[in-house]
Amino acid sequence: MFESITKKLRDAKKIVFVTGAGISQESGIPTFRGKDGLWRNYDPMKLATIDAFYDDPELVWEWYNERRKNIFSAEPNLGHRAIAELEKFVKVIVLTQNIDGLHQRAASTEVLELHGSIVKIKCTVCDFKSEILTEFVDIPPLCKCGNILRPDVVWFGESLPQEIWQHAMIHASKCDVMIVAGTSLVVSPANTLPIYAKQNEAILIEINPEKTIMSSDMDLSIRNTSAVALPEFVSIFKV
Repeated sequence: MFESITKKLRDAKKIVFVTGAGISQESGIPTFRGKDGLWRNYDPMKLATIDAFYDDPELVWEWYNERRKNIFSAEPNLGHRAIAELEKFVKVIVLTQNIDGLHQRAASTEVLELHGSIVKIKCTVCDFKSEILTEFVDIPPLCKCGNILRPDVVWFGESLPQEIWQHAMIHASKCDVMIVAGTSLVVSPANTLPIYAKQNEAILIEINPEKTIMSSDMDLSIRNTSAVALPEFVSIFKV
């Protein structure tokens, strides 16, 4: 699968993963844009914008409560675990568009969550932030200050957390290998990360069952799932 670039991979000092919904789909978490994607049943503009939240916070929170329950019951799959295991052999940074925390639960130690985390909750007014791992009974949940709490995720029309994005660009610009796993690379600005890696002459590898808009820019495209391909990738370093 990786035979053509095995030596270059073994010589790598730093590998950056850019991951998307596809890797978590194998843990039972629906993607947004696939044939069974979440957006097929919902209008994203009614669920994932700040205006929609203020228009109907109860509806948005009911949906996020269901998503939270689904995510909390999911387990990291072989793809997540392979990325974590790779840390035994090489420096690994994970830049993820996912909000489910499965990379951390698989034991990856350096994970930058570009789009926030569904595990984390913040107040819409004060500085309150916390990780809450239980279902909310009262919808919408309120902060101690009396204002509405919201998921600490990046909604449509919102900017990425700037400090995290700055670190992500730096890591992408200084890696030897970038592996893009389970993302269609249509969401900006995360889809620019491979460009930063390419400018550093890094090897670009894509793992996705389907062709993406950046497949022609890859040094290697593997048409398989992360749970199948990534354990084989780790085996390269075990010899």
